[in-house]
Amino acid sequence: MRPAVLSSVAMSLAAIVAGCGGSSTPTANGKARSQSIDPNAPEVVAPGDIPDTQVFVTYTAAGYSFKVPEGWSQSVDGATTTFTDHYNTVVASSSSTGAAPTISGVRATEVPMLRHTVSSFQLRNVGSVTRTGGPAVVVSYRSGSTPDPVTGKRVALDVERYEFWRNGTQVTLTLSGARGSDNVDPWKTITNSLTWPA
Repeated sequence: MRPAVLSSVAMSLAAIVAGCGGSSTPTANGKARSQSIDPNAPEVVAPGDIPDTQVFVTYTAAGYSFKVPEGWSQSVDGATTTFTDHYNTVVASSSSTGAAPTISGVRATEVPMLRHTVSSFQLRNVGSVTRTGGPAVVVSYRSGSTPDPVTGKRVALDVERYEFWRNGTQVTLTLSGARGSDNVDPWKTITNSLTWPA
């Protein structure tokens, strides 16, 4: 064979061998360690910002009301109402409780509950804010969505859980969106719109 042909064959064989070998990363002792992707990890998708032009409408439940994006799908399960649009979700629920939530109480009881019940839970912060409807304890965390019924894939989410209280009633608003979405303003619109009956 001519040198040019031999060189071409050698390069092709090298490419095939490299393609079959998989990826690896050298470790401190010089041995190769194969890199693998966790097939159960939530998939990071393109952020789904709520548009600045989004129209909000008032949703009224037993004992409270707040604004939600117009046109989102709605489902009700007992005292819990869920609004969804693609990877954006607002979940509202109410319960009777004798005292207002506190940061220390939420850290001690609800964070462990979330850690055991929420897929891929990663706590970011527990703090407090003041909205028109009063003060609220806020739990910020990351999670994975529920599996897609067709593909089984889960999406990485940013989540904020607001806990409001008045006269023995706690209202929890949980807002989530694809990780990296810029929903600061619409989420504030939603949580700032909570009102209680006169």
